[in-house]
Amino acid sequence: MKQPTKLATAPVAWGIAAGAALASPSTASGPGGSPRRPPIVVLDPGHGGSNPGATGATGLHEKQLSLTLATAVADRLRTRGIAVELTRTTDRTLTLRQRVALADRVRADLFVSIHANASPTRTQRGYETYVLTPRGIDVDGRALRSDTTTPRPGVDPDVALVLDDVERGASQWEAADLAARMQRALRDRRGGDGDRGVRQDAQHVLLGATMPAVLVEVGFIDHPIEGRQLAEPAVQAQLVDAIAEAITDQLAD
Repeated sequence: MKQPTKLATAPVAWGIAAGAALASPSTASGPGGSPRRPPIVVLDPGHGGSNPGATGATGLHEKQLSLTLATAVADRLRTRGIAVELTRTTDRTLTLRQRVALADRVRADLFVSIHANASPTRTQRGYETYVLTPRGIDVDGRALRSDTTTPRPGVDPDVALVLDDVERGASQWEAADLAARMQRALRDRRGGDGDRGVRQDAQHVLLGATMPAVLVEVGFIDHPIEGRQLAEPAVQAQLVDAIAEAITDQLAD
């Protein structure tokens, strides 16, 4: 399997302990002194329905863990005045295109897809965050653009497609910044030994996003030690804290 490019630098338990309070995002006014709309974040719990994802050491499925984490992160962000949409709130099947299309449709400020990793040997462990490769932005994203058009009332459709392309390219600096924040927040809570860094890959769930978009792998669910940790409420709380902190800090800048 081709290795992604590295850029820089855990019986099923469901409850998640309360995390530390987060800093509030910026509330600056928009043009003319009118208040800006609340920032919108789309959280994407990976897999779901007929696609369970990886299976953990305790029998916990990736689709269950990702939904648990995304729901808790959403609750945390909403208490800070951030509007949140989830691509799914139940155990349902979604295509990759449907997930990013939702983010484009609601004109999200950030898109974060939450996953757990797995390896053929079940010996790898750690957390990593992905952004798209240049090809994923320029070639693959353009090929899909008719399926993920951002609503632009009053704008000529051909011009709207060009604007989408511009936004996809411009958003990658912020996506890389968000990915780095995600890694730092996870490292603060899960330790530096598990930091696998920020990586580039053509993650299909990120293709076509016109906003900063990242995919975070919170750990290897099939690892005999880390997989059991990922089923623990205390560890899930650490992950929720980290993801919510990274998103809140990104929106505050």
